[in-house]
Amino acid sequence: MAKEWILNSVMNRFQLNFKRNVGPTSESIRKCSPKSLDEWRDYYFAHVKTKEHIEDLGKKLYVKITEVIASEVENVTEQDCIDYMLQLVIDRTFDGYMTEIQTVYGQLQKILDVQIQAAPDEWDRLFNVDFFIQVKDKYIGLQIKPINTGIQLPEIFKEYALQEKTHQKFTEVFGGKVFYLFSAKIGDKKEIQNKEVIDEIQTEIKRLEQL
Repeated sequence: MAKEWILNSVMNRFQLNFKRNVGPTSESIRKCSPKSLDEWRDYYFAHVKTKEHIEDLGKKLYVKITEVIASEVENVTEQDCIDYMLQLVIDRTFDGYMTEIQTVYGQLQKILDVQIQAAPDEWDRLFNVDFFIQVKDKYIGLQIKPINTGIQLPEIFKEYALQEKTHQKFTEVFGGKVFYLFSAKIGDKKEIQNKEVIDEIQTEIKRLEQL
């Protein structure tokens, strides 16, 4: 299995299995409609690529593994591996998380047509608020939670119950309510899942404007 993984990885990296190298295999086998492996083999070598050509690709693969990959592996240090794992687990996870949050608050900002600002660190610690909307001299708090339905959602509701007191404190200090926004990936995009909260935020904005 390890050998097959190496062969497959290197073959894909150097595109030796691409159509320009091996021909249109999917189209060709359908055109051939073989009843046996031998029939397909004979057809391929006669009408697509020669056996010698494929053997040459195999020789190229061997060179890539024994010379190019081997040389690269020799240059990998233990510290490279440690740094990579730390970057993967910490840095890239954080970057993805922040991208998702920014995507969601960007959508909300466009819908509400108001400025949404990042909360000061102190607000995050004291009130569990990520962003805020200023309405006159009052503030509405927002907390965005990326979710994986069925996995994180129960934990988030539990967290919400624990943070309810801090959100009430925010309202006492700044006048506006705090709203949770749940986001999830739909296709290639991050979207707000509890869209009903948008109407609730709009209602709160109007309420504060009338004070």
